[in-house]
Amino acid sequence: MATVDDLDQVIDQYQRAANEFLKGNPEPHKMMFSHREDATLLNPFGSLDHGFEQVAQRMERFASQLSDGEVTSFDVLEKYVTPELACVVWVERSKAKAGGRQEVLPFDLRVTLILRPEEGTWKVVHRHADSMTMARPIESVIQE
Repeated sequence: MATVDDLDQVIDQYQRAANEFLKGNPEPHKMMFSHREDATLLNPFGSLDHGFEQVAQRMERFASQLSDGEVTSFDVLEKYVTPELACVVWVERSKAKAGGRQEVLPFDLRVTLILRPEEGTWKVVHRHADSMTMARPIESVIQE
């Protein structure tokens, strides 16, 4: 049974999976996700995927465009945990070769994970990641 105390261990496991993802291997990352139809992935490029099949396909597509990467730090900003649901917010600082580039470049993502207990362990039911890691003025989001 997944407990509140187990969450830190699952977060460590997720962070190791993120490192594999940046090397082009999506499998450990996929195993951290719920395999149910209500799993969602809102990636930094704007698409929202519903259900494990779509989420897994998107992860495979993105991982195939990455290599030689690693997460250099996870700056956990907030963590909320109940026996039924957990939410973790962090800034993920990474570097990788991406999109056919030959140089390893740094990038940061603001990440929100929502997890729930499934079959005795915590599973990610939703991940939202975007590149807005610094405060911005309201004018930066207004579209004219």
